[in-house]
Amino acid sequence: MNDSPTTERRVRLSQRLPRRVLALGRGREDDRPGVGGVARLDRRTKNLTKRLQPGEIAVIDHVDLDRVSAEALVSCGVAAVVNVAPSISGRYPNMGPQILVEAGIPLLDDVGPEIFSRLREGDRVRVDDAEVYRGAEVVAKGTVQTGETVEAALAEAKTGLAHQLEAFAANTMEYMRRERDLLIDGVGVPDVKTPIEGRHALVVVRGYHYREDIATLRPYIREYRPVLIGVDGGADALLEAGYRPDMIVGDMDSVSDEALTCGAEIVVHAYRDGRAPGLKRVNELGRDAVVFPATATSEDIAMLLADEKGASLIVAVGTHANMVEFLDKGRAGMASTFLTRLRLGSKLVDAKGVSRLYRSRISTSSLLFLVLGAFIAMTTAVIMSPAGEIIRPLLADRWHAFLFWLTGLFT
Repeated sequence: MNDSPTTERRVRLSQRLPRRVLALGRGREDDRPGVGGVARLDRRTKNLTKRLQPGEIAVIDHVDLDRVSAEALVSCGVAAVVNVAPSISGRYPNMGPQILVEAGIPLLDDVGPEIFSRLREGDRVRVDDAEVYRGAEVVAKGTVQTGETVEAALAEAKTGLAHQLEAFAANTMEYMRRERDLLIDGVGVPDVKTPIEGRHALVVVRGYHYREDIATLRPYIREYRPVLIGVDGGADALLEAGYRPDMIVGDMDSVSDEALTCGAEIVVHAYRDGRAPGLKRVNELGRDAVVFPATATSEDIAMLLADEKGASLIVAVGTHANMVEFLDKGRAGMASTFLTRLRLGSKLVDAKGVSRLYRSRISTSSLLFLVLGAFIAMTTAVIMSPAGEIIRPLLADRWHAFLFWLTGLFT
C-alpha cells in the first residue's frame, strides 16, 4: 500500500525499540511470564501519550488504531498496548496495529470496557498471552495480535473500502451543502493580524513524519521565511524544531501552554453555532484569540485561512494526503479535507514535494569555491606584501601549535 512503513523505518524500529521495550517491560519483580509494567488508562489515545513513560502499559479504547496514534505509542516506548476495542474492525486497512507489531510491542485487542472499572491508574499489571493480570487476578481477556493476524485482517479490510468510499462521498456532498459559502467565497473567514498576503505559508500538523519533513525544509524556511502556522500540537512541533509559530490554529486540546504563550496569534476553531470550548483555556492564560466557526477540521481551516488572506503558496507538513489517510482520521468531517484540497489546487504543496523540488540557491560547491578563493587571496597577500615577513612566522607558530594539539588527541 502507498502509506505502508518504509523499509528503513521498519528496520530502525525493529532494531531499536524492541530492546528498549524488553529491557524496561520485562524487568519484573518475579519470574512470571509476560510483560509487566505500570498501567496508564485513557479512552483518548492522544491524551494518554502525553503522560506515558517508557516501559509502561497503555490501556486504550481505540477502534481502528490509526497510524499517527501507533507511532506516538511507539515513540513513548510502551511495554505493551491493551485495547478495549478492536484495533482493526475491518472497515478499512488501518496501519496502526502493523506499526506496533513490527516494533515488537505486544498488542492485546478487544478486552472489553470493563477493564476501565477494574483497573486504576498506576496499578502494576502483567500482560501474558491473551490475559491481563493484576497480581494473580485476571482482570481482562482479549485477542493477541501478531504479524500474521494483522496481515490477514488488513487483507480482509481492503474489501470493505468500497463501502467506506460510498459513505465518504455522501459525507462530502453533505459538507459541501453546509459549507459552500466558506469553500467557494471564503465567507466566515475571520480577520487576523499576521501578514500573509503574498507570502508562503507553512502549515504544520503533528501527523505523519512531521519531524522528518520539518528537518528537510530547513533550507526552504531559512530562505523564504514563510508564515509558520501550527495546527494544535503542530505549534509544539515547530517549537521543538527551534522555530516560533506566527499563528496557532485549532481547538486547543492538544497544544501546550508553552506554545500558547509564545507570542503567536491564536485562532480558535469553533463549532458552526459559535461554541468554542478551547477559548476558555486561551483566556485563562491571559491571551486573546480570534474565533473561526466551521465544521471543517482544524488543519483545513488553517489552509483556508492562509488561502483567503492571500498566501502565494501553502506548504503542508504532517497533513492527510490520500484516501486511506482520510479514513484513518476516523470521522465524517474528513470530507472537508478532500474539498479543501480541491479549492486550493496547485497552491497547496506537500512538504515532501518541496524537499524534492527545492534546492538552496547557494550550493555546497559554490561555498567551497568561495572559501578556497578567499584562502588563496589571503595566502597571496601574505607572500607578496612587505608585512608578510612579520606575519609568516606568526602563522607558522600557530600552525605548529595546532599540529601539537592535534597530535596530543591521539597519544
